[in-house]
Amino acid sequence: MSLLSAKQIMEIIPHRQPFMLIDTIEEMEPGVRAVGKKCVSYNEPFFAGHFPGEPVMPGVLIIEALAQVGAVAILSLEANKGKTAYFGAINSAKFKGKVVPGDVLTLETEIVKTKGPIGVGNAKAYVDGKVVAQAELTFAIGSGS
Repeated sequence: MSLLSAKQIMEIIPHRQPFMLIDTIEEMEPGVRAVGKKCVSYNEPFFAGHFPGEPVMPGVLIIEALAQVGAVAILSLEANKGKTAYFGAINSAKFKGKVVPGDVLTLETEIVKTKGPIGVGNAKAYVDGKVVAQAELTFAIGSGS
């Protein structure tokens, strides 16, 4: 059983379809870490052009999915409720495998440093227990909408 459903995730982060890239949150320690899942299907809009005949999930969208999981973790803190987490930087991104329709992405982001409204997370995406992408993500907490 998932900890948070898509509907509950949308109560925390502002992302909506087709740009909400996580389906569930499986584990969470508010302000510390979260683990989410994304079931990758042929129906994803980006597969129409990336790549015809050989669908591959764009690496930048895997990084975005990792950032959304991190945003759920940091915005679940009472002090950050109703706010928005924005990208500040993406460092040391590495892509180690393709993500294709039928894959289930496990997305894990751990917040390793915060100072005021700025934070850093270490993020890794897995398919079948194998790392397919990783990066250091810097975010800034804004006031929200």
